[in-house]
Amino acid sequence: MLQNLPQSIDATTALLASEGYVADRALSTLTFLSLTLNRPIFLEGEAGVGKTELAKVIAKTLGRDLIRLQCYEGLDASSSVYEWNFAGQMLAMRNGAEQGDIYSEKYLIKRALLQAVEPHPSGPPVLLIDEIDRTDAPFEAFLLEALSDFQVTVPELGVIKAPEPPIVILTSNRTREVHDALKRRCLYHWVDYPGFDREMEILRARLPEVNADLSREVVAFIQKLREEELFKRPGLAETLDWAKCLVALDVVALSPDVITDTIGAVLKYQDDIAKITGGPATRILEQIRQDMQAL
Repeated sequence: MLQNLPQSIDATTALLASEGYVADRALSTLTFLSLTLNRPIFLEGEAGVGKTELAKVIAKTLGRDLIRLQCYEGLDASSSVYEWNFAGQMLAMRNGAEQGDIYSEKYLIKRALLQAVEPHPSGPPVLLIDEIDRTDAPFEAFLLEALSDFQVTVPELGVIKAPEPPIVILTSNRTREVHDALKRRCLYHWVDYPGFDREMEILRARLPEVNADLSREVVAFIQKLREEELFKRPGLAETLDWAKCLVALDVVALSPDVITDTIGAVLKYQDDIAKITGGPATRILEQIRQDMQAL
C-alpha cells in the first residue's frame, strides 16, 4: 500500500478540496479505493468537466510527480515507452564506441510509460493517460499488459518493472468506445456536468475573487446554456475561464453587451455563438434573474 494516503472517503474529499477540487461522494469514494487498492481509474465524460484536473490535483496534494501521456491517433508502444537517441549513437560510433555502449541508458530517451515505472524519490508518480479514446485498438491492447504488470520492456536492456505501482488515471471524451477489457482493469466513473450548487462551490473554491452575485449569474447562465441545442455545450473549464475573463474586465454583473463581447470564452463554435448572441442571450439573462428573484 502506498504511504501518506488519505485513510477514508471524507479524508479524500478534504484532500482534493484543499486544492480547490470539489468532488462528489462517488468520485471521492472511487479515488479513495483507487489509492488504497492500487487500481487505475477510468474517467469518462465530456471535455472540460474536470477529468484531467483530478490527476493534477492528486499529484499535487500527495507531493508526487505527474507524468502525462497525451494520446493521439497513431500512438504506439515504442513512442510511449522509449526512443533511442540516434544522432548521439551515430556520433559515438564515429568516435569508436562499441555496439554495447551505444545501447546504454546514456542514449535512451525515456517516454511517459518508462518514466512511470522508474523509482521516484517522492514515491510512485501519478500517470495520466489522457484521452485514451484518441488512440487505436493495438495501443489499448499494449496498455492491458502494461497496466497489469506495471512493467515495460526495452529489448536491448531487458524488462523494467516498477518498484511500486504508479497511480494511474485514464481519461476519455468518449469520441469512441474503449474496449471492455481495458475498462475491466479500472475503476470506472462518468464525470457529468456539475449541478448549480456544486458548480457554485467549485467556482468559489477556485476563484474566490469573483463576487457572489456575479458568480451566481455566471453559473446560472452556463447551466441554462447547457439546456440549449448546441454543438458543444460549455464545460466546467469554460465556466472558470469565463469568470476569469469577467474579473479581468472588472465586470460586476452580466449584461447582453458583456455576454456578446466575452462569449468566446464559453462557446467555441461559430454556429453556437450565432445561435446564442443577441436575443437568446438576453432571454436567458432575464430568465435567470427572474428565477433568482423568485427564490
